[in-house]
Amino acid sequence: MIKIYYSPSCSSCRKVKKWFEEQKIPYEGVDIFSHPLSKVELKEIITKCIDGTDDIISPRSKIVSEGKIDFDSMKISELIDFIQEHPSILRRPIIVDDRRVQVGYNEEEIRTFIPRARRLAEMYCARGECPTFGSCDASCDRNDEKRSK
Repeated sequence: MIKIYYSPSCSSCRKVKKWFEEQKIPYEGVDIFSHPLSKVELKEIITKCIDGTDDIISPRSKIVSEGKIDFDSMKISELIDFIQEHPSILRRPIIVDDRRVQVGYNEEEIRTFIPRARRLAEMYCARGECPTFGSCDASCDRNDEKRSK
């Protein structure tokens, strides 16, 4: 199951949730301020980050910009405790599935959350090479209309 960690006041978070709803991709939304992230959730996020804390910690957050906090010298347990105390330091939204983490709303990267089979079907339909021509979803129907014009 995909989880989206968000803040209700974040416009990028609203865009991500809307995108998943439009794509009819189920997700679990977690408001990081009303539902404190558990140690397990934070560990899952951190271990899936490619660039470590740079992926998830916002340098613009007040607590980070004011203090001299060295996240790189923290043990994982200390970092997790710190984030639990100060969830506002997290970049948002954070999208997590069983293999990856994506932070923020990026129109290109978010498509990786569309199931592979659906991405392949869209690619074939866009090329006019749909193997189920005429019997699949609206993307083929749109190509059908283009061909008839």
